Amino acid sequence: MRGKNRTVAFVFSCVVILGGAAAFAGNASPQDAQGPTVQSASLDQQIQMMRKDIRSQRKQLIAANMSLSDTEAVKFWPIYDQYVSDLVQTNNAKYELIKQYATTDNMTEDQVDTLAKRWLTVDENVVQLRRKYLPTFRAALSAKQTARFFQLDRRVQMMIDLQLASGLPLVEP
Repeated sequence: MRGKNRTVAFVFSCVVILGGAAAFAGNASPQDAQGPTVQSASLDQQIQMMRKDIRSQRKQLIAANMSLSDTEAVKFWPIYDQYVSDLVQTNNAKYELIKQYATTDNMTEDQVDTLAKRWLTVDENVVQLRRKYLPTFRAALSAKQTARFFQLDRRVQMMIDLQLASGLPLVEP
């Protein structure tokens, strides 16, 4: 039963993320982000839908806060789309970890140790991706616009990560 409680908590946190991201972006209210119910879709489908919605809302939030000129926008958006595509690949590991944690009862010491190491690897991969794209964004934008983009990107990611983390119970000693 404990695994099902984690799944319900995970789905609940996903709905909260979508509502929070929409409210933060100013494009929707939390009531607009109703998401699927536990009964109507598998966990994989729920994760896939949540991620698609987050990507859409993330892009809207970036667009609303970047104040790009037409010339900057023409250069920026293709880079942004490629960056998000690479970020999705990096985050696949994160969502697999969440799914594994949410569906596994009574993890062994080895399982928990492996999960912790994999989380750190995911975090490192995101930092490496940002470092990889910094000069590419900088070639398209001013230093201030590039910094603003990465500030917004980190804020959105921290909000998502906080909601995900708060929805998952702590590992029991």
